[in-house]
Amino acid sequence: MRPALQRRVQRYGWDYSSPYYETGWQQQLWPAQKRLLEKINFNRGDNVLDISCGTGLVTFPIVEAVGPEGSVTGIDLSEGMIDKATSLADKESVSNVSFQRMDAEKLDLSDDSFDVAVNSLGLMYYPDPDKAIREMYRVVKPEGRAATLVWGRRNKCGWNEIFPIVDRRVESDVCPLFFQLGTGETLQKTFKKAGFTDIASERFDMTLHFDSDEQAVIAAFLGGAVALAYRKFDDQTKEEAHAEYLESIGPYRDETGYDIPGEFVIVFGRKG
Repeated sequence: MRPALQRRVQRYGWDYSSPYYETGWQQQLWPAQKRLLEKINFNRGDNVLDISCGTGLVTFPIVEAVGPEGSVTGIDLSEGMIDKATSLADKESVSNVSFQRMDAEKLDLSDDSFDVAVNSLGLMYYPDPDKAIREMYRVVKPEGRAATLVWGRRNKCGWNEIFPIVDRRVESDVCPLFFQLGTGETLQKTFKKAGFTDIASERFDMTLHFDSDEQAVIAAFLGGAVALAYRKFDDQTKEEAHAEYLESIGPYRDETGYDIPGEFVIVFGRKG
C-alpha cells in the first residue's frame, strides 16, 4: 500500500474506531502502558509529547505525573480520537494538556522542544516508523528522553488471527508489518540509527482479559486497526468473521471470559 493511502486508511479507520477503543482496550492495555510510564520516570515540570495519543489513555496519567507545573501535548492522526481526548480534558478542566491532529512522521513542532517524547502502541501502524523515531529525536531537547511501547512477536500475541480473518474477506492490506518492530532487536536498532544513546529495552508478557464474547469482538473488529475494513462487511460476513475470531481465541477462554496472551517491547533512549 502506498504510504499516503496507508495514512488515509489509518486516519479514517481510527476515526471510526474512536467510540469503541476504550471499551475494548483501556483496561486490557493499562498494565503494559503503566510499565512504559514507570520506565520513563517523569519529573515534575516535564514538558512531554505523547505521540499517537488516541483518546488520552496514556496522556492523562502523564499529566498527573508531571504535575501542574508541567505540560503535555497529545498528537494523533485521527480527528475522532483528538476530539474525544479534548472533550475529556475540557470536562475534567485539565488546563496543562493540549491535543492536536498531526502526522507522527512529520511533526509540526519545533526542534528541541520537549523533555520527553512517548509513543505507546502507535509505531506499528506507520508507513515509515524509522522516520517517526527520527522526528521524536528532533523534537526532544538535548539530554531529553524518548520511549516507545510496541506489541511483541506475532506468535506470542494470542489475538493475532484478526488480520488474516479480515484479509480473507476484504482486501485491506492493513498493517502488513504489524509485528516486525517487536521482533528481535529491530526497534533498538532504529533508535540507535536515529541518534539516541543509552538505549535500553525490555520484553515482557502480559495477559489481556476480556469479560465476554462481545467485549472481545468489539476490541478486535471495532476498536482497532481493522475497523475501516470491517465497515465493508455485510451482516452475514460479520457473523462469520466473529465466529472465526472467537474460535481462534477459544483456547484462552475460561469461566470468567478470555485471558489472551500478549507480548510487549519497551525501548528507551536519550538524546545526546
